[in-house]
Amino acid sequence: MTINCKGTLIDLSSPKVMGILNITPDSFYDGGKYKSDISILNQTNKMLTDGATFIDVGAYSSRPGAQHISEEEELKRIVPIIELLLKNFPEITISVDTFRSKVAEETIVAGASLINDISGGNMDNKMYSTVAKLQVPYILMHMQGTPQNMQKNPTYNNIITDLISFFAEKIFELRKLKLNDVIIDVGFGFGKTIDHNYQLLKDLDLFKNLDVPVLTGVSRKSMLYKLLNITPQEALNATTAANTIALLNGSNILRVHDVKEAVEAIKIVELVK
Repeated sequence: MTINCKGTLIDLSSPKVMGILNITPDSFYDGGKYKSDISILNQTNKMLTDGATFIDVGAYSSRPGAQHISEEEELKRIVPIIELLLKNFPEITISVDTFRSKVAEETIVAGASLINDISGGNMDNKMYSTVAKLQVPYILMHMQGTPQNMQKNPTYNNIITDLISFFAEKIFELRKLKLNDVIIDVGFGFGKTIDHNYQLLKDLDLFKNLDVPVLTGVSRKSMLYKLLNITPQEALNATTAANTIALLNGSNILRVHDVKEAVEAIKIVELVK
């Protein structure tokens, strides 16, 4: 349960928090909120102070129906932000949220430490060879379809066994390429109905059989706010409830907008466990 982030060993046997830094104009919760250098640095400083181990930077919105942007635009948005963060926070561990191998390579060269791929390698056939060559931790997420069509009628034979088979096959491919550090993410809200999402949350512990760390990303998602008939802005309490269930079911990383509350949930669950 230890991953190597550019020479820094991070022990995930005690759960860690990944703070979300969206630099997209159209993300579902905080799109357009962090445009200026000062707003980006202030938010990053807050997340690090609140206890984030990783900062996950994304320049391509993956909300359902999101606008597609070019590889060039994604790079133009994200590389300067990585350089800005490293200049101001030299010890920061940056994860890059991308499904493109070229973006992965250029951001790792720029100083990022992990790659977080919503497509699990399915949207760029060079992604696996790229992360294996770079030897950086790779977050392998499951998504049915693409961000543009993933919620148009997601169907499974059995959501749990289908995803376990998907991950087992992908992990095998990555191990053949000698990639050491693989983390899985079941992809809440990515080609899943609300029932699928809650089945995954309930049975998250079954994914521990794959013997890799598990990342959970439910922060302020529609599986929470639509169920409760509230807005994403009102979904912090629901996020903490879902994160607590995920932790009790063995999640190793919480990917969140609200770091302080996630750290508090970890402290309480760790004491109980």
